[in-house]
Amino acid sequence: MLLKTTLLIIGFIILIKGADILIDGASSIATKFKVSKLLIGLTIVNLGTGAPELAIGFKAILSGNGDIVLGNVIGSNILNILLIVGVSSLFRSITVRSSTVKKELPIALLITLLFSLLISDNLFDSSMVNSFTRREGIILILFFSIFIYYLFTMYHNKIDEDQETISVFSNKRSIIYIILGIICVILGSNLVVDNAVSLAQKIGISERIIALTIIALGTSLPELVTSITATKKGEFDIAIGNIVGSNIYNIGLVLGLPVALFGTITNITVNYIDVATMILSAILLYMFSFNDYKITKKEGIVFLFLFAIYYAYIIFF
Repeated sequence: MLLKTTLLIIGFIILIKGADILIDGASSIATKFKVSKLLIGLTIVNLGTGAPELAIGFKAILSGNGDIVLGNVIGSNILNILLIVGVSSLFRSITVRSSTVKKELPIALLITLLFSLLISDNLFDSSMVNSFTRREGIILILFFSIFIYYLFTMYHNKIDEDQETISVFSNKRSIIYIILGIICVILGSNLVVDNAVSLAQKIGISERIIALTIIALGTSLPELVTSITATKKGEFDIAIGNIVGSNIYNIGLVLGLPVALFGTITNITVNYIDVATMILSAILLYMFSFNDYKITKKEGIVFLFLFAIYYAYIIFF
């Protein structure tokens, strides 16, 4: 038990460090090609901080642990809003741009609702078994592709000179960073999934709970650190953009890509409290932002209160 727990922690450390190295290498290459730093933040940084979830998604699908993929995506999206936005807003109110309220947040809410419908077959027909098919995975990838296209058309010419300068390395060093980052992410994901499944079996709890708690918390650490740091520095676009982009990325790519490549997840154990909490958190994020273009400390406390209730539910019930 102690060995499995130690290996799980080591896996998270390797995952997070690998994602960090991957971001540095990819950002350096992008900067050399004169890509907007804002666009880098919305794409490469989100891809980098989401790399742990994607690696775990592939590993879990290939291992036949579909519940881990779904639990990780649902758990991460709930954590991103209720915990990360909640904690970040305690440091200072988070200002949300009007364009984010009018465009990115509705996109995030729409893909959350779409995902929830696609995995809830039994809710609409009690004779059906919940599954997530390759066709549905392709639908999510197409939705994600439209989002990426939107980002490039909106931001490819918008260079913000006030943003923090990104370190530029030699092409050789950047490529080494990218390769090393990918290796670390793959190795870390193997350690996390294998040892999480083993621990769940030994303790006698479901893979769903392990995915919603330990794995979701561990893979959300990059987003947590990024958003808190950005909020403290007053970089609210990064703080809220990191969360919105991450939630879209989790559903569109972390779930969509492995399923589209490797096939249907059958006999899904869908807990509708989990799905409802994910939808509620996305709706509240939009409503709070739409109200006065800010996430205030009081609203952050609401997020944290809901987070505490939800986690008490999944742990004790």
